[in-house]
Amino acid sequence: MRAENSATRTSAIAVVADPAVTPHSTSAASSPAGSSTASPAGSSAASSAASPAGSAAASPAASSAAPSAGRSGTVLAGLGVVAFSLTFPATAWGLESFGPWSLVALRSVLAALVAGGVLLAARVPLPPRSHWAGLAVVGGGVVVGFPLLTTLALQTSTTSHAAVVVGLLPLTTALLGSLRTGERPSRAFWIAALAGAAVVIAFTVQQSGGALATGDLYLFGALLVCAAGYTEGGRLARVMPGWQVIGWALVLCLPLAVAGSLIALPLEPVHLNAHGVLGLVWVAAGSTFLGLYVWYRGMAAIGVARASQLQLAQPLLTLVWSFLLLGEELSAAAPVAAVAVLVCIAATQRAGRHAGREAVTVRSGRESRPVRS
Repeated sequence: MRAENSATRTSAIAVVADPAVTPHSTSAASSPAGSSTASPAGSSAASSAASPAGSAAASPAASSAAPSAGRSGTVLAGLGVVAFSLTFPATAWGLESFGPWSLVALRSVLAALVAGGVLLAARVPLPPRSHWAGLAVVGGGVVVGFPLLTTLALQTSTTSHAAVVVGLLPLTTALLGSLRTGERPSRAFWIAALAGAAVVIAFTVQQSGGALATGDLYLFGALLVCAAGYTEGGRLARVMPGWQVIGWALVLCLPLAVAGSLIALPLEPVHLNAHGVLGLVWVAAGSTFLGLYVWYRGMAAIGVARASQLQLAQPLLTLVWSFLLLGEELSAAAPVAAVAVLVCIAATQRAGRHAGREAVTVRSGRESRPVRS
């Protein structure tokens, strides 16, 4: 009986230590509530179904797998941020050859063709009807809404300015993610996230002379729709592979993208050059498909709130690309603001890891009480 109780405690600790336990395994593991609150009775039942020795031997492996999954999830989400950081410079290049409406429509068409080809090659079946509404939110947010609004904003804003304004995206995503998925980040996490948002708002007001410009209004609208798409995509990535989430969202938007291309191309001038073609290819294949694939996969592993805060690094990276690729002059406030939000990343990630360790400790204390046979 003591061996069984010990196995129960170890199993419960292992489950709580990994908030993204096997994202595509069971419905209980796919829901935030299910992954964060394991039932003692359920753990006991699982322990009694297996031999005590086998449970005790398997649990340390599960516990050691949790930090590894967290690290790989952080790396994947970080790669997504790197891909996203090139979006604004690539969009600026694309605008050299295409009008804003044509560029957005064409990037969606190309990305959907890539995604559709991959889905067909892998013979992936259609997703269940219960996921269609969520995929529509992903498509409306990250395939149509965010690209269109940011492209319109870049007609009047520099990429460096737009990049720092979009630094509000992590906080917006964390808020929507907390409401939608039930994640409950710690107080230290929210303090660091709010500090990063405050820096972004101060920078925006300072750069615009105390008043918001039209481009800023487009950018703030882009924040809302993109955060909704990220949140819903992160939720779906717990029950289906991340590349299928963005793949089906792109395919769902293909008819709209084709119609938009047919309407916009005759109305807007097209002047093809190397920059314009490279910009279009990157925003279609790099930002829209590959970037979102690794982003959603990482988000499923470490949670919406924690992954979202990695995007605080995106403004700093975009400032570097804007200087190197576009030759933009950076104001003194831009790199200072970007570095400030970068510091907030370390604080949010540390708070997330500390909260995970506290969950293990609390759960261990609850299960360590002696159980009478």
